[in-house]
Amino acid sequence: MKITLGPVLYYWPAETLHRFYEEAATWPVDVVYLGETVCSKRRSFRFDDWMAVARRLADAGKEVVLSTLALLEAESELKTLRRICGNGEFLVEANDMAAVQLLSSAGQPFVAGPTANLYNPRALEVLARRGLKRWVPPVELDRETIAAVVAEQPEGLETELFAWGRMPLAFSARCYTARAYDLPKDDCQYRCLDHPDGFTLRTQEGEAFLAVNGIQTQSALTCNLLPEVEAARGIGVGLLRVSPQAHHTGRIVEAFRRALEGDGAADLEKLMPVGGCSGYWHGKAGMA
Repeated sequence: MKITLGPVLYYWPAETLHRFYEEAATWPVDVVYLGETVCSKRRSFRFDDWMAVARRLADAGKEVVLSTLALLEAESELKTLRRICGNGEFLVEANDMAAVQLLSSAGQPFVAGPTANLYNPRALEVLARRGLKRWVPPVELDRETIAAVVAEQPEGLETELFAWGRMPLAFSARCYTARAYDLPKDDCQYRCLDHPDGFTLRTQEGEAFLAVNGIQTQSALTCNLLPEVEAARGIGVGLLRVSPQAHHTGRIVEAFRRALEGDGAADLEKLMPVGGCSGYWHGKAGMA
C-alpha cells in the first residue's frame, strides 16, 4: 500500500505552504496532491507557484498530482482549471465533472477525487474507458460498500481511501466563515487565514459538531482509520490518504508508515484538533 498526502484544504500563508512542502519532501509519503480545492480567493500560491513546488517534490522522488476545485462558479475559475488540466507534466485529480470532461476529452489520464461523487462500479467502468486511473471513494461510503465496489471495478483501477483528517462533507456557494464574521463573501477579508484547521462548531451541550472552512463544511472530529489499515488492505484499497493539518502531519504520516510495516497502530488522539472518530467506515456513527 502507498501513503498519499492530500491537498491542503485550509488557507495557509505562502510561507507556511513553502515550509510545509519542504518538510513533506522528507516524509515517507509516496504521492503528494497539490492545489486549491476549496476557494479560488485563496491565492497564497498561484499556478506557477504550485508547479514549482510540484517539480521540487518530483525531484525528491514523490509522485505529484495537481488537484482542482470542487465547486466552480466563475469563468476565471474555469480558466485556471484549463491550465491545470493542460499542465503537460503531472497527473490531475478531478474534483468535479468539469475537470473530468476536460481531461477525458484531451485523452489525459486522471484521478477522481472524493467530491467527484462516484458510487458504483458502472460509473467507474465508464470513466475508466475515458482515462480514470485512480478514484477516492466519497467519505460517506462504509467499508462494506467500498469492498463491494472494489470487487467489481475495472481491473487495474486504483482505490485510494481518505484515511485521516477532518472529513469534507459539503460545499456551498455561500461562505460560512465570512458569514460568521458578518462579512459578505466578496469582502471576506480572508478570515480563513485565522483558522488554519477551520473553526469548530459546537452543540448547546458543548460537543464538537462540525468544522467550518470557508464554503466547505467538515466533520469536527478527525477521521482516523489507522487501526483499519489491514482491513482496508484486505478489501483491495491500494492507497491511504492523509489530509494535512496545521500541526503534526509529519508524525501522522510516520505513524501510517509504521502501521503498514507491521509496527501496530499508534495512539494519535493528542494530535487531533478536537478528537477522533472512524468516520463512516463501520456504517454507523463514527464517534461511537
